[in-house]
Amino acid sequence: MRYLVHVLLILMLALPLGTTATAQDAETAEPDRSATGGATTLEDILARQRGEKVDDSYRSDNIGDPDSAAGIAQQLGTLGGASDPELWRALRYNEADVKVSAGGDVAKVLVQDGGMRWYEFREGPLATYGGWLLLGTIAFLALFLLLRGRIRIDAGKTGHTVTRFAGFERFSHWLLAGSFILLALTGLCTLFGRMFIAPYIGKEFNATLLTYSKYIHNNVSWAFMVGLVLVFVLWVWHNIPNRLDLIWFKQAGGIIGKSHPPAKKFNAGQKIIFWSVILLGTSIAVSGLSLLFPFELQLFAKTFSVINDLGLPGLVGYDPLPTALAPQEEMQLAQLWHAIVSFVLMAIILAHIYIGSVGMEGAFEAMGSGEVDENWAEQHHSIWYEELKEKNEATAPKTASKTAPAE
Repeated sequence: MRYLVHVLLILMLALPLGTTATAQDAETAEPDRSATGGATTLEDILARQRGEKVDDSYRSDNIGDPDSAAGIAQQLGTLGGASDPELWRALRYNEADVKVSAGGDVAKVLVQDGGMRWYEFREGPLATYGGWLLLGTIAFLALFLLLRGRIRIDAGKTGHTVTRFAGFERFSHWLLAGSFILLALTGLCTLFGRMFIAPYIGKEFNATLLTYSKYIHNNVSWAFMVGLVLVFVLWVWHNIPNRLDLIWFKQAGGIIGKSHPPAKKFNAGQKIIFWSVILLGTSIAVSGLSLLFPFELQLFAKTFSVINDLGLPGLVGYDPLPTALAPQEEMQLAQLWHAIVSFVLMAIILAHIYIGSVGMEGAFEAMGSGEVDENWAEQHHSIWYEELKEKNEATAPKTASKTAPAE
């Protein structure tokens, strides 16, 4: 009897140990998903939360065979050759044969992963770095004004003016500037409204504001594009770089040294503003057009194809860029590019507004009334001022000269 008790005790102790070993082996083995139809495991979820790449071929390949006669025969009823989970996975991985009566290919895409990646980038890095770029630019300009002070007219105002910009030039400038300011404000409201407007002023107000912002943004964009073309045609010949620009950079536009560098109608700093507006503004306009007409103007697939042909991704150790993009992906990429370039141009325009208003005495009058003081013109654009004086003297009406009587 005593030996029987010993045997029973040994068996009772051995049973849990054997069970534990089997459980550990099951944890390390590849999960058996056949019984669940490819359900995600806890390990998959944890790996995805850690940011690791998860091989989900066990789901993407498990979409059934709707055309299989055997599959249909095995069904009870009229569900077809694929079960509901298999059909969902086929839709999930864009493998289902979706037939639509209207809407084209875009209507066939029912589930698209890129939307979440776009949303996370938009709410995260785009809003964070874009917002800090604008705030940092404003802080830098305020600090610069505090340390440097306002750039004054050294010799003071004479009270006599010369024409700096004609009426049509000022109209083109303000058309471009005014439309860009409206586009910038409505764009910022669209990006930051949910973060900063809705929690403090209310969701209803934010919804109304964003509705009108959308209408303003979509329609004012045409004025921006017209202004962009007008400004380019009017001033491109005055903004060709030349050797005088090197002198301007060397003296930092007059900040270094006691004298102001010579300049024609536009100095090197203004040329940077001009080409920034033209190049970045054109990029913003083209990406905006692709957002207004997403199915007619798709940019990124063709751009990626050219980049791949040049072999650029391989030079930096990346795989070739995707060239088969759904219309939704095109819109997501276009919106992000549109916003990133707009943030850069907004920072540049903030510096331009600063110089043209509080930063420099007499600068606003150039685009306000079009007339600038003669001392301002001579100080900041001496070569242009001399050319203007020679032109005015050449076109001035000739008066009969008085000759002295002969002695």
